[in-house]
Amino acid sequence: MDRPSSQSAIRTVAVVGLGTMGTGIAEVLVRAGREVVGIDVDGAAARRAVASLAAATARSVTKGLLSEPERAAVIDRFRVSTALGSAAEADLVIEVVPESYELKQRVLNGLDAVVRPTAILATGTDALSVTRLAAGSRRPERVLGLHFFNPAPAMKLVEVVSCVLTDPAAVGAVTALARELGKEPVAVGDRPGFVADGLLFGYLNQAAAMYESTYASREDIDAAMRLGCGLPMGPLALLDLIGLDTARTVLEAMYASSGDRLHAPAPVLGQLAAAGLTGRKAGRGFYTYERPGGGAVLRDPRTPPEGARPAGGRPVASVGVAGSGTMAGGIAQVFARAGLPVVLAARSREKAGAAKAAVAKSLARAVARGRLTGEEAARTLDRITVAGSPEALGEVDLAVEAVAEDLAVKQELFRALDTVCRPGAVLATTTSSLPVIEVARVTSRPQDVIGMHFFNPAPAMKLVEVVRTVLTADDVHATVHALCGRVRKHPVDCGDRAGFIVNALLFPYLNNAVKMVEQHYAGLDEIDTAMRLGGGYPMGPFELLDVVGLDVSLAIAKALHREFRDPGLAPAPLLEQLVAAGCLGRKTGRGFREHARR
Repeated sequence: MDRPSSQSAIRTVAVVGLGTMGTGIAEVLVRAGREVVGIDVDGAAARRAVASLAAATARSVTKGLLSEPERAAVIDRFRVSTALGSAAEADLVIEVVPESYELKQRVLNGLDAVVRPTAILATGTDALSVTRLAAGSRRPERVLGLHFFNPAPAMKLVEVVSCVLTDPAAVGAVTALARELGKEPVAVGDRPGFVADGLLFGYLNQAAAMYESTYASREDIDAAMRLGCGLPMGPLALLDLIGLDTARTVLEAMYASSGDRLHAPAPVLGQLAAAGLTGRKAGRGFYTYERPGGGAVLRDPRTPPEGARPAGGRPVASVGVAGSGTMAGGIAQVFARAGLPVVLAARSREKAGAAKAAVAKSLARAVARGRLTGEEAARTLDRITVAGSPEALGEVDLAVEAVAEDLAVKQELFRALDTVCRPGAVLATTTSSLPVIEVARVTSRPQDVIGMHFFNPAPAMKLVEVVRTVLTADDVHATVHALCGRVRKHPVDCGDRAGFIVNALLFPYLNNAVKMVEQHYAGLDEIDTAMRLGGGYPMGPFELLDVVGLDVSLAIAKALHREFRDPGLAPAPLLEQLVAAGCLGRKTGRGFREHARR
Protein backbone atom coordinates (compact mmCIF):
# COMPACT_ATOMS: atom_id res chain seq x y z
CA MET A 1 0.00 0.00 0.00
CA ASP A 2 1.28 3.50 -0.81
CA ARG A 3 2.09 5.96 1.93
CA PRO A 4 -1.08 7.89 2.95
CA SER A 5 -0.79 11.28 1.33
CA SER A 6 -3.99 12.07 -0.57
CA GLN A 7 -7.16 13.50 0.85
CA SER A 8 -8.87 10.10 0.95
CA ALA A 9 -5.87 7.94 1.98
CA ILE A 10 -6.62 7.75 5.71
CA ARG A 11 -9.74 5.58 5.94
CA THR A 12 -9.10 3.43 9.01
CA VAL A 13 -7.95 4.93 12.29
CA ALA A 14 -7.08 3.35 15.61
CA VAL A 15 -7.48 5.41 18.79
CA VAL A 16 -5.46 4.12 21.73
CA GLY A 17 -6.79 5.29 25.10
CA LEU A 18 -10.55 5.63 25.52
CA GLY A 19 -10.83 8.27 28.19
CA THR A 20 -12.80 11.45 27.58
CA MET A 21 -10.46 12.72 24.87
CA GLY A 22 -10.00 9.38 23.09
CA THR A 23 -13.73 8.74 23.05
CA GLY A 24 -14.38 12.24 21.69
CA ILE A 25 -11.79 11.81 18.92
CA ALA A 26 -13.30 8.46 17.98
CA GLU A 27 -16.74 10.08 17.73
CA VAL A 28 -15.40 12.79 15.41
CA LEU A 29 -13.78 10.20 13.16
CA VAL A 30 -16.74 7.82 12.82
CA ARG A 31 -19.13 10.70 12.15
CA ALA A 32 -16.80 11.71 9.29
CA GLY A 33 -17.06 8.24 7.71
CA ARG A 34 -13.85 6.67 9.04
CA GLU A 35 -13.62 3.10 10.31
CA VAL A 36 -12.37 3.38 13.88
CA VAL A 37 -10.87 0.84 16.25
CA GLY A 38 -10.93 2.04 19.85
CA ILE A 39 -8.28 0.36 22.00
CA ASP A 40 -7.98 0.42 25.77
CA VAL A 41 -6.48 -2.13 28.13
CA ASP A 42 -9.43 -1.46 30.43
CA GLY A 43 -12.46 -3.28 29.06
CA ALA A 44 -14.77 -1.08 31.12
CA ALA A 45 -13.33 2.03 29.43
CA ALA A 46 -13.98 0.44 26.04
CA ARG A 47 -17.59 -0.29 26.98
CA ARG A 48 -18.06 3.27 28.24
CA ALA A 49 -16.77 4.58 24.89
CA VAL A 50 -19.37 2.52 23.03
CA ALA A 51 -22.11 3.76 25.37
CA SER A 52 -20.93 7.35 24.98
CA LEU A 53 -21.10 7.15 21.19
CA ALA A 54 -24.55 5.58 21.37
CA ALA A 55 -25.77 8.36 23.65
CA ALA A 56 -24.23 11.16 21.57
CA THR A 57 -25.70 9.86 18.32
CA ALA A 58 -29.09 9.35 19.98
CA ARG A 59 -29.06 13.03 20.95
CA SER A 60 -28.25 13.92 17.35
CA VAL A 61 -31.28 11.93 16.15
CA THR A 62 -33.49 13.73 18.69
CA LYS A 63 -32.22 17.08 17.40
CA GLY A 64 -32.80 16.07 13.78
CA LEU A 65 -29.10 16.08 12.94
CA LEU A 66 -28.98 12.36 12.11
CA SER A 67 -31.51 9.85 10.85
CA GLU A 68 -31.79 6.43 12.49
CA PRO A 69 -30.13 4.68 9.51
CA GLU A 70 -27.28 7.22 9.62
CA ARG A 71 -26.91 6.67 13.33
CA ALA A 72 -26.74 2.91 12.84
CA ALA A 73 -24.04 3.35 10.19
CA VAL A 74 -21.98 5.58 12.52
CA ILE A 75 -22.17 3.05 15.35
CA ASP A 76 -21.28 0.19 12.97
CA ARG A 77 -18.06 1.97 12.04
CA PHE A 78 -16.82 1.85 15.65
CA ARG A 79 -15.45 -1.28 17.27
CA VAL A 80 -13.41 -1.66 20.43
CA SER A 81 -10.64 -3.92 21.62
CA THR A 82 -8.27 -4.39 24.53
CA ALA A 83 -5.39 -5.55 22.32
CA LEU A 84 -2.88 -3.24 20.64
CA GLY A 85 -2.68 -5.71 17.77
CA SER A 86 -6.13 -4.55 16.66
CA ALA A 87 -4.42 -1.50 15.15
CA ALA A 88 -2.62 -3.64 12.57
CA GLU A 89 -4.66 -2.46 9.57
CA ALA A 90 -4.92 1.21 10.55
CA ASP A 91 -3.67 3.96 8.25
CA LEU A 92 -3.35 6.24 11.27
CA VAL A 93 -3.03 5.49 14.99
CA ILE A 94 -3.72 8.25 17.51
CA GLU A 95 -2.56 7.59 21.07
CA VAL A 96 -4.19 9.57 23.88
CA VAL A 97 -2.99 7.67 26.93
CA PRO A 98 -2.01 9.61 30.11
CA GLU A 99 0.84 12.17 29.93
CA SER A 100 3.81 9.96 30.77
CA TYR A 101 6.90 9.48 28.59
CA GLU A 102 7.28 5.90 29.73
CA LEU A 103 3.67 4.96 29.00
CA LYS A 104 3.51 6.72 25.65
CA GLN A 105 6.85 5.29 24.56
CA ARG A 106 5.66 1.82 25.52
CA VAL A 107 2.53 2.27 23.42
CA LEU A 108 4.47 3.58 20.42
CA ASN A 109 7.01 0.77 20.64
CA GLY A 110 4.17 -1.74 20.80
CA LEU A 111 2.59 -0.16 17.72
CA ASP A 112 5.93 -0.38 15.88
CA ALA A 113 5.63 -4.14 16.11
CA VAL A 114 2.09 -4.42 14.69
CA VAL A 115 1.26 -1.62 12.25
CA ARG A 116 2.15 -1.46 8.56
CA PRO A 117 5.31 0.46 7.56
CA THR A 118 3.18 3.14 5.89
CA ALA A 119 1.01 3.82 8.94
CA ILE A 120 1.26 7.20 10.66
CA LEU A 121 1.62 7.24 14.45
CA ALA A 122 0.23 10.34 16.14
CA THR A 123 0.62 11.29 19.77
CA GLY A 124 -2.08 13.38 21.39
CA THR A 125 0.31 14.85 23.95
CA ASP A 126 -0.10 18.50 24.89
CA ALA A 127 3.06 18.75 26.97
CA LEU A 128 5.66 16.12 26.14
CA SER A 129 8.35 16.32 23.46
CA VAL A 130 7.18 14.83 20.17
CA THR A 131 10.83 14.69 19.08
CA ARG A 132 11.76 12.52 22.06
CA LEU A 133 8.81 10.20 21.47
CA ALA A 134 9.60 9.95 17.75
CA ALA A 135 13.28 9.23 18.41
CA GLY A 136 12.29 6.18 20.47
CA SER A 137 10.30 4.73 17.57
CA ARG A 138 11.60 2.47 14.80
CA ARG A 139 9.88 4.81 12.30
CA PRO A 140 10.55 8.34 13.63
CA GLU A 141 9.65 9.93 10.29
CA ARG A 142 6.09 8.60 10.64
CA VAL A 143 5.54 9.98 14.18
CA LEU A 144 3.95 13.37 14.72
CA GLY A 145 1.70 15.19 17.17
CA LEU A 146 -2.06 15.57 16.69
CA HIS A 147 -3.42 17.69 19.50
CA PHE A 148 -7.22 17.84 19.71
CA PHE A 149 -8.98 20.05 22.25
CA ASN A 150 -11.61 18.99 24.76
CA PRO A 151 -14.43 18.32 24.01
CA ALA A 152 -13.15 17.02 20.68
CA PRO A 153 -16.54 16.92 18.89
CA ALA A 154 -17.15 20.61 19.63
CA MET A 155 -13.70 22.23 19.49
CA LYS A 156 -12.56 23.20 15.99
CA LEU A 157 -8.82 23.50 16.57
CA VAL A 158 -6.32 20.72 15.92
CA GLU A 159 -2.60 21.41 16.32
CA VAL A 160 -0.48 19.34 13.91
CA VAL A 161 2.95 19.04 15.51
CA SER A 162 6.02 18.15 13.47
CA CYS A 163 9.64 17.90 14.51
CA VAL A 164 12.98 17.66 12.70
CA LEU A 165 12.39 13.94 12.11
CA THR A 166 8.87 14.17 10.64
CA ASP A 167 8.16 13.28 7.00
CA PRO A 168 6.29 16.24 5.40
CA ALA A 169 4.05 13.76 3.55
CA ALA A 170 2.76 12.45 6.89
CA VAL A 171 2.05 16.01 8.02
CA GLY A 172 0.18 16.66 4.78
CA ALA A 173 -1.96 13.55 5.13
CA VAL A 174 -2.96 14.31 8.69
CA THR A 175 -3.61 17.97 7.90
CA ALA A 176 -5.92 16.93 5.05
CA LEU A 177 -7.72 14.54 7.40
CA ALA A 178 -8.23 17.29 9.98
CA ARG A 179 -9.88 19.47 7.35
CA GLU A 180 -12.13 16.60 6.29
CA LEU A 181 -13.19 16.24 9.91
CA GLY A 182 -14.36 19.85 9.86
CA LYS A 183 -11.46 21.02 12.00
CA GLU A 184 -9.07 23.94 11.61
CA PRO A 185 -5.54 22.51 11.55
CA VAL A 186 -2.66 24.72 12.70
CA ALA A 187 0.89 23.61 11.94
CA VAL A 188 3.23 24.08 14.91
CA GLY A 189 6.70 23.07 15.95
CA ASP A 190 7.64 20.83 18.83
CA ARG A 191 7.79 22.57 22.17
CA PRO A 192 5.82 21.95 25.38
CA GLY A 193 2.30 23.34 25.20
CA PHE A 194 2.60 24.11 21.48
CA VAL A 195 0.67 27.33 20.68
CA ALA A 196 -2.67 27.23 22.47
CA ASP A 197 -1.65 25.49 25.68
CA GLY A 198 1.72 27.25 25.63
CA LEU A 199 -0.15 30.55 26.04
CA LEU A 200 -3.17 29.28 27.95
CA PHE A 201 -1.40 27.43 30.76
CA GLY A 202 0.83 30.35 31.70
CA TYR A 203 -2.32 32.42 32.18
CA LEU A 204 -4.02 29.66 34.17
CA ASN A 205 -0.95 29.25 36.37
CA GLN A 206 -0.86 32.96 37.17
CA ALA A 207 -4.55 32.86 38.09
CA ALA A 208 -3.87 29.97 40.49
CA ALA A 209 -0.98 31.89 42.04
CA MET A 210 -3.17 34.99 42.37
CA TYR A 211 -5.78 32.99 44.24
CA GLU A 212 -3.15 31.29 46.40
CA SER A 213 -1.77 34.68 47.46
CA THR A 214 -5.31 35.66 48.61
CA TYR A 215 -5.14 38.73 46.37
CA ALA A 216 -8.67 38.01 45.14
CA SER A 217 -11.33 35.38 45.70
CA ARG A 218 -11.86 32.51 43.26
CA GLU A 219 -15.28 33.95 42.33
CA ASP A 220 -13.86 37.42 41.64
CA ILE A 221 -10.95 36.08 39.58
CA ASP A 222 -13.26 33.99 37.42
CA ALA A 223 -15.91 36.70 37.07
CA ALA A 224 -13.25 39.27 36.14
CA MET A 225 -11.91 37.20 33.24
CA ARG A 226 -15.37 36.21 31.98
CA LEU A 227 -16.84 39.69 32.13
CA GLY A 228 -13.68 41.69 31.42
CA CYS A 229 -12.33 39.57 28.56
CA GLY A 230 -15.41 37.77 27.25
CA LEU A 231 -14.03 34.32 28.04
CA PRO A 232 -16.47 31.40 28.29
CA MET A 233 -15.00 30.25 31.60
CA GLY A 234 -12.93 31.76 34.36
CA PRO A 235 -9.38 30.40 34.79
CA LEU A 236 -9.97 28.52 38.05
CA ALA A 237 -13.16 26.87 36.75
CA LEU A 238 -11.23 25.93 33.61
CA LEU A 239 -8.41 24.41 35.66
CA ASP A 240 -11.00 22.30 37.47
CA LEU A 241 -12.34 21.14 34.09
CA ILE A 242 -8.88 20.30 32.73
CA GLY A 243 -7.79 18.59 35.95
CA LEU A 244 -5.32 20.11 38.38
CA ASP A 245 -3.01 17.11 38.08
CA THR A 246 -3.02 17.40 34.28
CA ALA A 247 -2.40 21.15 34.46
CA ARG A 248 0.53 20.63 36.79
CA THR A 249 2.05 18.02 34.44
CA VAL A 250 1.79 20.39 31.48
CA LEU A 251 3.31 23.26 33.45
CA GLU A 252 6.18 21.10 34.72
CA ALA A 253 7.03 20.22 31.11
CA MET A 254 6.79 23.85 30.04
CA TYR A 255 8.98 25.02 32.92
CA ALA A 256 11.58 22.35 32.22
CA SER A 257 11.81 23.64 28.65
CA SER A 258 11.53 27.41 29.19
CA GLY A 259 12.88 28.03 32.69
CA ASP A 260 10.33 30.84 32.83
CA ARG A 261 9.05 31.39 36.38
CA LEU A 262 5.59 32.08 34.94
CA HIS A 263 5.49 28.36 34.02
CA ALA A 264 6.68 27.08 37.42
CA PRO A 265 3.51 25.41 38.75
CA ALA A 266 1.79 27.36 41.52
CA PRO A 267 2.24 25.33 44.72
CA VAL A 268 -1.52 25.20 45.27
CA LEU A 269 -1.85 23.01 42.16
CA GLY A 270 0.46 20.40 43.65
CA GLN A 271 -1.17 20.63 47.07
CA LEU A 272 -4.69 20.10 45.76
CA ALA A 273 -3.59 17.32 43.40
CA ALA A 274 -1.71 15.53 46.20
CA ALA A 275 -4.89 15.64 48.29
CA GLY A 276 -6.85 14.06 45.46
CA LEU A 277 -8.74 17.31 44.83
CA THR A 278 -8.07 17.33 41.10
CA GLY A 279 -11.12 19.24 39.89
CA ARG A 280 -14.43 18.19 38.41
CA LYS A 281 -13.40 14.58 37.91
CA ALA A 282 -12.84 14.25 41.67
CA GLY A 283 -15.84 16.35 42.65
CA ARG A 284 -13.64 19.03 44.18
CA GLY A 285 -10.78 21.30 43.16
CA PHE A 286 -10.89 25.06 43.41
CA TYR A 287 -14.66 24.62 43.60
CA THR A 288 -16.88 21.88 45.03
CA TYR A 289 -19.15 19.96 42.64
CA GLU A 290 -22.37 18.02 43.12
CA ARG A 291 -20.64 14.77 42.17
CA PRO A 292 -17.38 13.53 40.61
CA GLY A 293 -17.48 14.37 36.92
CA GLY A 294 -20.38 16.79 37.39
CA GLY A 295 -20.38 20.44 36.39
CA ALA A 296 -22.83 21.94 38.89
CA VAL A 297 -21.01 23.95 41.56
CA LEU A 298 -22.13 23.59 45.17
CA ARG A 299 -21.83 26.17 47.89
CA ASP A 300 -18.97 25.47 50.28
CA PRO A 301 -17.33 27.32 53.20
CA ARG A 302 -15.41 29.57 50.76
CA THR A 303 -18.53 30.66 48.86
CA PRO A 304 -19.52 34.26 49.68
CA PRO A 305 -23.08 34.77 50.92
CA GLU A 306 -25.56 35.38 48.12
CA GLY A 307 -26.19 39.05 47.43
CA ALA A 308 -23.79 40.08 50.19
CA ARG A 309 -22.38 43.59 49.89
CA PRO A 310 -20.31 45.61 52.35
CA ALA A 311 -22.63 47.54 54.68
CA GLY A 312 -22.57 51.19 55.70
CA GLY A 313 -22.09 53.08 52.47
CA ARG A 314 -22.54 56.80 51.91
CA PRO A 315 -25.59 58.14 50.03
CA VAL A 316 -24.98 59.01 46.37
CA ALA A 317 -27.55 61.29 44.73
CA SER A 318 -25.32 62.87 42.08
CA VAL A 319 -22.17 61.97 40.15
CA GLY A 320 -19.44 63.97 38.47
CA VAL A 321 -17.22 62.60 35.69
CA ALA A 322 -13.98 64.41 34.83
CA GLY A 323 -12.75 63.79 31.30
CA SER A 324 -13.83 64.07 27.68
CA GLY A 325 -12.74 60.83 26.05
CA THR A 326 -14.61 57.65 25.17
CA MET A 327 -14.36 56.24 28.68
CA ALA A 328 -15.55 59.45 30.35
CA GLY A 329 -18.60 59.67 28.11
CA GLY A 330 -19.37 55.99 28.56
CA ILE A 331 -19.22 56.24 32.35
CA ALA A 332 -21.44 59.33 32.30
CA GLN A 333 -23.93 57.37 30.20
CA VAL A 334 -23.89 54.46 32.67
CA PHE A 335 -24.75 56.65 35.65
CA ALA A 336 -27.31 58.75 33.79
CA ARG A 337 -29.00 55.64 32.43
CA ALA A 338 -29.41 54.46 36.05
CA GLY A 339 -31.28 57.67 36.91
CA LEU A 340 -28.48 59.69 38.49
CA PRO A 341 -27.85 63.33 37.56
CA VAL A 342 -24.33 63.61 36.10
CA VAL A 343 -21.99 66.57 35.66
CA LEU A 344 -19.58 65.84 32.78
CA ALA A 345 -16.62 68.19 33.23
CA ALA A 346 -13.74 68.65 30.80
CA ARG A 347 -11.02 71.24 30.22
CA SER A 348 -13.51 73.28 28.19
CA ARG A 349 -17.25 73.34 27.62
CA GLU A 350 -16.58 72.50 23.96
CA LYS A 351 -14.77 69.28 24.88
CA ALA A 352 -17.47 68.37 27.39
CA GLY A 353 -20.13 69.11 24.79
CA ALA A 354 -18.38 66.85 22.28
CA ALA A 355 -18.31 64.09 24.88
CA LYS A 356 -22.05 64.51 25.48
CA ALA A 357 -22.66 64.43 21.72
CA ALA A 358 -20.85 61.08 21.61
CA VAL A 359 -23.17 59.85 24.37
CA ALA A 360 -26.15 60.98 22.27
CA LYS A 361 -24.88 58.91 19.31
CA SER A 362 -24.38 55.90 21.57
CA LEU A 363 -27.92 56.21 22.90
CA ALA A 364 -29.28 56.57 19.35
CA ARG A 365 -27.57 53.32 18.36
CA ALA A 366 -29.12 51.62 21.40
CA VAL A 367 -32.56 52.89 20.36
CA ALA A 368 -32.00 51.65 16.79
CA ARG A 369 -31.13 48.20 18.16
CA GLY A 370 -34.23 48.12 20.36
CA ARG A 371 -32.32 48.21 23.64
CA LEU A 372 -34.16 51.25 24.96
CA THR A 373 -36.91 53.59 23.82
CA GLY A 374 -36.47 57.05 22.42
CA GLU A 375 -38.01 58.50 25.58
CA GLU A 376 -35.56 56.63 27.79
CA ALA A 377 -32.65 57.85 25.67
CA ALA A 378 -33.88 61.45 25.89
CA ARG A 379 -34.26 61.28 29.66
CA THR A 380 -30.79 59.77 29.99
CA LEU A 381 -29.23 62.53 27.93
CA ASP A 382 -31.12 65.23 29.87
CA ARG A 383 -29.54 64.00 33.10
CA ILE A 384 -26.06 64.91 31.81
CA THR A 385 -24.91 68.50 32.36
CA VAL A 386 -21.68 69.66 30.76
CA ALA A 387 -19.08 71.94 32.34
CA GLY A 388 -15.71 73.35 31.35
CA SER A 389 -13.93 72.99 34.69
CA PRO A 390 -13.63 70.53 37.61
CA GLU A 391 -15.01 73.30 39.83
CA ALA A 392 -18.47 72.25 38.62
CA LEU A 393 -18.08 69.02 40.62
CA GLY A 394 -18.20 70.82 43.95
CA GLU A 395 -21.53 69.40 45.13
CA VAL A 396 -21.48 65.85 43.72
CA ASP A 397 -21.45 62.83 46.01
CA LEU A 398 -19.09 60.83 43.77
CA ALA A 399 -16.43 62.29 41.47
CA VAL A 400 -15.00 59.86 38.91
CA GLU A 401 -11.74 60.72 37.15
CA ALA A 402 -11.45 59.41 33.55
CA VAL A 403 -8.52 61.33 32.08
CA ALA A 404 -5.32 60.14 30.36
CA GLU A 405 -3.43 57.20 31.88
CA ASP A 406 -0.63 59.45 33.11
CA LEU A 407 0.18 59.66 36.82
CA ALA A 408 1.11 63.35 36.75
CA VAL A 409 -2.11 64.26 34.91
CA LYS A 410 -4.24 62.27 37.34
CA GLN A 411 -2.47 63.72 40.37
CA GLU A 412 -3.05 67.26 39.09
CA LEU A 413 -6.76 66.55 38.69
CA PHE A 414 -7.05 64.97 42.14
CA ARG A 415 -5.45 68.02 43.73
CA ALA A 416 -8.18 70.07 42.06
CA LEU A 417 -10.92 67.68 43.15
CA ASP A 418 -9.61 67.77 46.70
CA THR A 419 -10.04 71.54 46.66
CA VAL A 420 -13.49 71.75 45.04
CA CYS A 421 -15.37 68.61 46.13
CA ARG A 422 -17.43 68.79 49.29
CA PRO A 423 -16.27 66.96 52.45
CA GLY A 424 -17.41 63.34 52.41
CA ALA A 425 -17.55 63.05 48.62
CA VAL A 426 -16.07 59.82 47.25
CA LEU A 427 -13.22 60.37 44.76
CA ALA A 428 -12.68 57.54 42.28
CA THR A 429 -9.97 56.96 39.68
CA THR A 430 -10.52 54.76 36.62
CA THR A 431 -6.84 53.90 36.21
CA SER A 432 -6.12 50.48 34.76
CA SER A 433 -2.47 50.20 35.80
CA LEU A 434 -1.29 53.08 38.00
CA PRO A 435 -1.07 52.85 41.82
CA VAL A 436 -4.27 54.26 43.30
CA ILE A 437 -2.40 55.22 46.47
CA GLU A 438 -0.14 57.54 44.45
CA VAL A 439 -3.25 59.43 43.39
CA ALA A 440 -4.84 59.34 46.85
CA ARG A 441 -1.77 60.71 48.64
CA VAL A 442 -1.85 64.04 46.79
CA THR A 443 -5.19 64.79 48.48
CA SER A 444 -5.90 65.72 52.07
CA ARG A 445 -8.43 62.87 52.27
CA PRO A 446 -6.85 59.64 50.99
CA GLN A 447 -9.46 57.67 52.92
CA ASP A 448 -12.10 58.92 50.43
CA VAL A 449 -10.17 57.74 47.35
CA ILE A 450 -10.80 54.41 45.62
CA GLY A 451 -10.28 52.81 42.22
CA MET A 452 -13.25 52.09 39.93
CA HIS A 453 -11.83 50.45 36.82
CA PHE A 454 -14.55 50.33 34.17
CA PHE A 455 -14.00 48.41 30.94
CA ASN A 456 -14.46 49.76 27.43
CA PRO A 457 -17.14 50.30 26.19
CA ALA A 458 -18.46 51.15 29.65
CA PRO A 459 -22.20 50.95 28.77
CA ALA A 460 -21.79 47.38 27.47
CA MET A 461 -19.13 45.86 29.74
CA LYS A 462 -20.50 44.54 33.04
CA LEU A 463 -17.27 44.44 35.03
CA VAL A 464 -15.91 47.05 37.45
CA GLU A 465 -12.70 46.35 39.36
CA VAL A 466 -13.03 47.98 42.80
CA VAL A 467 -9.55 48.86 44.02
CA ARG A 468 -9.12 49.85 47.65
CA THR A 469 -5.83 51.11 49.01
CA VAL A 470 -4.49 50.57 52.50
CA LEU A 471 -6.04 53.94 53.40
CA THR A 472 -9.48 53.58 51.77
CA ALA A 473 -12.30 53.84 54.32
CA ASP A 474 -14.71 50.92 54.71
CA ASP A 475 -17.75 53.08 53.98
CA VAL A 476 -16.15 54.32 50.73
CA HIS A 477 -15.63 50.70 49.66
CA ALA A 478 -19.26 49.91 50.61
CA THR A 479 -20.50 52.96 48.68
CA VAL A 480 -18.86 51.85 45.46
CA HIS A 481 -20.15 48.28 45.82
CA ALA A 482 -23.70 49.54 46.33
CA LEU A 483 -23.38 51.91 43.40
CA CYS A 484 -22.17 49.12 41.10
CA GLY A 485 -25.33 47.21 41.92
CA ARG A 486 -27.41 50.30 41.23
CA VAL A 487 -25.92 50.74 37.74
CA ARG A 488 -26.09 46.97 37.04
CA LYS A 489 -22.37 46.33 37.03
CA HIS A 490 -20.54 43.39 38.60
CA PRO A 491 -17.92 44.56 41.12
CA VAL A 492 -14.83 42.51 41.90
CA ASP A 493 -12.49 43.45 44.74
CA CYS A 494 -8.79 43.98 44.06
CA GLY A 495 -5.83 45.16 46.04
CA ASP A 496 -3.86 48.18 44.86
CA ARG A 497 -1.18 46.64 42.70
CA ALA A 498 -0.30 46.86 39.01
CA GLY A 499 -2.81 45.32 36.62
CA PHE A 500 -5.40 44.51 39.30
CA ILE A 501 -7.01 41.21 38.20
CA VAL A 502 -7.75 41.42 34.48
CA ASN A 503 -4.69 43.21 33.15
CA ALA A 504 -2.35 41.28 35.47
CA LEU A 505 -3.57 38.05 33.85
CA LEU A 506 -4.29 39.30 30.32
CA PHE A 507 -1.17 41.24 29.39
CA PRO A 508 1.48 38.61 30.25
CA TYR A 509 -0.48 36.28 27.94
CA LEU A 510 -0.42 38.92 25.18
CA ASN A 511 3.27 39.58 25.78
CA ASN A 512 4.06 35.86 25.52
CA ALA A 513 2.19 35.68 22.21
CA VAL A 514 4.48 38.43 20.88
CA LYS A 515 7.49 36.44 22.08
CA MET A 516 6.24 33.40 20.13
CA VAL A 517 6.33 35.46 16.93
CA GLU A 518 9.75 36.90 17.83
CA GLN A 519 11.08 33.37 18.19
CA HIS A 520 9.60 32.39 14.79
CA TYR A 521 7.68 29.59 16.47
CA ALA A 522 4.35 30.49 14.86
CA GLY A 523 2.82 33.27 12.80
CA LEU A 524 0.18 35.86 13.70
CA ASP A 525 -2.63 34.02 11.95
CA GLU A 526 -1.76 30.64 13.46
CA ILE A 527 -1.60 32.06 16.98
CA ASP A 528 -4.82 34.07 16.63
CA THR A 529 -6.65 31.04 15.21
CA ALA A 530 -5.30 28.77 17.94
CA MET A 531 -6.48 31.03 20.75
CA ARG A 532 -9.89 31.72 19.26
CA LEU A 533 -10.65 28.10 18.46
CA GLY A 534 -8.61 26.33 21.14
CA GLY A 535 -8.80 28.79 24.03
CA GLY A 536 -12.27 30.24 23.52
CA TYR A 537 -10.99 33.80 23.27
CA PRO A 538 -13.32 36.15 21.36
CA MET A 539 -10.25 37.66 19.65
CA GLY A 540 -6.78 36.34 19.01
CA PRO A 541 -3.94 38.07 20.90
CA PHE A 542 -2.73 40.09 17.90
CA GLU A 543 -6.24 41.16 16.96
CA LEU A 544 -6.69 42.34 20.54
CA LEU A 545 -3.32 44.08 20.76
CA ASP A 546 -4.09 46.12 17.66
CA VAL A 547 -7.49 47.11 19.10
CA VAL A 548 -6.16 48.03 22.55
CA GLY A 549 -3.19 49.89 21.12
CA LEU A 550 0.40 48.74 21.21
CA ASP A 551 1.47 51.82 23.19
CA VAL A 552 -1.16 51.14 25.86
CA SER A 553 -0.19 47.47 25.94
CA LEU A 554 3.49 48.32 26.31
CA ALA A 555 2.77 50.75 29.16
CA ILE A 556 0.82 48.07 31.05
CA ALA A 557 3.52 45.45 30.40
CA LYS A 558 6.14 47.84 31.75
CA ALA A 559 4.03 48.57 34.83
CA LEU A 560 3.66 44.85 35.56
CA HIS A 561 7.39 44.24 35.09
CA ARG A 562 8.25 47.20 37.32
CA GLU A 563 5.88 46.03 40.06
CA PHE A 564 6.71 42.31 40.15
CA ARG A 565 10.35 42.35 38.91
CA ASP A 566 9.82 39.01 37.16
CA PRO A 567 12.05 38.58 34.06
CA GLY A 568 9.22 36.71 32.33
CA LEU A 569 7.12 39.90 32.45
CA ALA A 570 9.68 42.03 30.61
CA PRO A 571 8.03 43.53 27.51
CA ALA A 572 8.83 41.67 24.29
CA PRO A 573 11.42 43.64 22.27
CA LEU A 574 9.22 43.38 19.16
CA LEU A 575 6.43 45.20 21.00
CA GLU A 576 8.83 47.98 22.01
CA GLN A 577 10.17 48.26 18.45
CA LEU A 578 6.71 48.60 16.91
CA VAL A 579 5.76 51.31 19.41
CA ALA A 580 9.01 53.18 18.72
CA ALA A 581 8.19 53.02 15.00
CA GLY A 582 4.76 54.56 15.61
CA CYS A 583 2.92 51.34 14.69
CA LEU A 584 0.32 51.47 17.45
CA GLY A 585 -2.48 49.36 15.99
CA ARG A 586 -5.79 50.31 14.44
CA LYS A 587 -5.61 53.92 15.58
CA THR A 588 -2.52 54.54 13.40
CA GLY A 589 -3.45 52.16 10.58
CA ARG A 590 -0.67 49.73 11.36
CA GLY A 591 0.29 47.54 14.28
CA PHE A 592 0.93 43.84 13.97
CA ARG A 593 -1.27 44.04 10.87
CA GLU A 594 -2.21 46.72 8.36
CA HIS A 595 -5.56 48.46 8.96
CA ALA A 596 -7.62 50.90 6.93
CA ARG A 597 -7.40 54.37 8.46
CA ARG A 598 -10.73 55.79 9.63
